[in-house]
Amino acid sequence: MRSLTLLGRIGAVLIAGWTVLAAVAAPAAAQAPNALRACTPGDYPPYSIRDDAGEHRGVDVDLARGFAALLGRPIEFVPVTWATLKTDFAERNCDLAVGGISDLPSRRAFADFSITYGTDGKAPITHRANGAAYSTVAEINRPGVRVIANRGGTNEDFARKNFPAAQLTLWPDNLTIFGEIEQGRADVFVTDSVEGRYRVRQHPDLQVLHPEAPFDSFGKVLLVRKDDPVLAALLDAYLTTQLATGAVDRLFDQWIGPNAPVG
Repeated sequence: MRSLTLLGRIGAVLIAGWTVLAAVAAPAAAQAPNALRACTPGDYPPYSIRDDAGEHRGVDVDLARGFAALLGRPIEFVPVTWATLKTDFAERNCDLAVGGISDLPSRRAFADFSITYGTDGKAPITHRANGAAYSTVAEINRPGVRVIANRGGTNEDFARKNFPAAQLTLWPDNLTIFGEIEQGRADVFVTDSVEGRYRVRQHPDLQVLHPEAPFDSFGKVLLVRKDDPVLAALLDAYLTTQLATGAVDRLFDQWIGPNAPVG
C-alpha cells in the first residue's frame, strides 16, 4: 500500500510538472506548429530501424512519436549517419536525435542530453560454429582475428581502443554488416548487447555472447538541441513518466522479450 501511495505521489508531481511546462511551451507551439524533427541513423534496432518502405520503427522511434503527440506536433524523422551525426544535427535543424545513442562526453559539445532511459553495454556477435571462441577482449585482440565494426560510432571507438592487435575492417552501415560474419568474411562484431539480442533472431546462424554481462556499461539517451531548455525539460518529464509507468520496459519487451517476433 505504501508503494502504491508513493507511486501515486510521483505521478501527481510529474503531471503537475508537465502541466506547468506545457503551459510555458504552448504559446510558442501555437505560433509555430512545425514538425518535431528527429535525426536518426535508422540502422540500430531495436532502438531505430528504417524499413524497406521508408518507415521508422523501434523503441526510440515510439518514444519520439509519443513525445511529439503530447506536444501536439507532427514528427519528421531525418536520416543521418553515425559518422555525420555531429554536423548533421545542427545543419539539418533537428530538435532531437534518437536511435540507440550512448552517453558520450564528445556528444555534449553539440547537443544536450535527456535523462538516461536505459543502460546497455558491448557484447560480441559471432558465428555459432565458433562456439565461445571470442568471449573475452583478450581472445578477440589477437593477430589474425578479423574484427568488423560500423564506421563512425561507439562500436568503432570500442574496437580501436580494445582490439589494436586484431585485423579491423570498418563497414559503411549497421545493416549489412551481419552478412559478413554469416558468410565467413569476418569473425566477430562487438556491438550493444540489446542490438545483439535482437539481431540473432533475424540471423539464426549467429550468436551474441554473454549479453547479460557485457564488456562495459553506459547510459542510453536522446539528444536535444542546446538552444531550447523548455523542450529539454518537457522531454525529461515525458521520459520520467514513461519509466515510472513501465512503458519503456514494455517497448523493449516487444522487441527482445521472450515473446518478441522473430521477423
